[in-house]
Amino acid sequence: MTATPPATKSDEAAAPEGELKKTDQAEKAEEIADQDVTDADADVDSIDDSIDEGDDEDDDAADDDAPRVSSGVGTGAAAVVSTVLGFAALTGTWTSRVAAERQTLIGQLTTAQTSTPAEQVAAIYGDAWHLTALVNGGFALLALVVGVVVLARPAFGTPGSSSTQAGWVRSVAWAGVALGVLGMIISAGMYLDLFASMPTPPATGAGAGAGQ
Repeated sequence: MTATPPATKSDEAAAPEGELKKTDQAEKAEEIADQDVTDADADVDSIDDSIDEGDDEDDDAADDDAPRVSSGVGTGAAAVVSTVLGFAALTGTWTSRVAAERQTLIGQLTTAQTSTPAEQVAAIYGDAWHLTALVNGGFALLALVVGVVVLARPAFGTPGSSSTQAGWVRSVAWAGVALGVLGMIISAGMYLDLFASMPTPPATGAGAGAGQ
């Protein structure tokens, strides 16, 4: 076989103009096709980036719109305190017992021997009984106030945030409110002598006159 000699400038010059134009057009077509492929790849990458950014924005929006459940450490502790105070108002406390004993001692010291039995009963027993009711009522009122504050706390949260309380916090707070209301009713009944009236001493002199 004989080797084909390489084309020289004279050969290119001798080539028809039509073939040269075809060659140039083919090269331009290849360049345009390569540019289109590059642009298409760039468009695909930009679309993928836009989709990823949209997903991130949707996730952020969902996180912002979702209600935020607070940790409830402070409100939970306050709810427990409310329940304990309400229970103490029903069963009595060391404070109320000490106050009643002090009032009894004051009644004994201030009551004169010439006082009537009714006055002695009122000073020694009645005042201490009423003071116990007042102290227990104070604990009940405090339990009620703390429970109501815990339940109303979400309404005064941070503006723009929709924080909600845990279920157990609300349950314990409602228990404290119920015990506080019940304790106030019982304390009011004790103070007004609705459950038990004051002891009435027997009339003196009636038995002695009958026997003479």
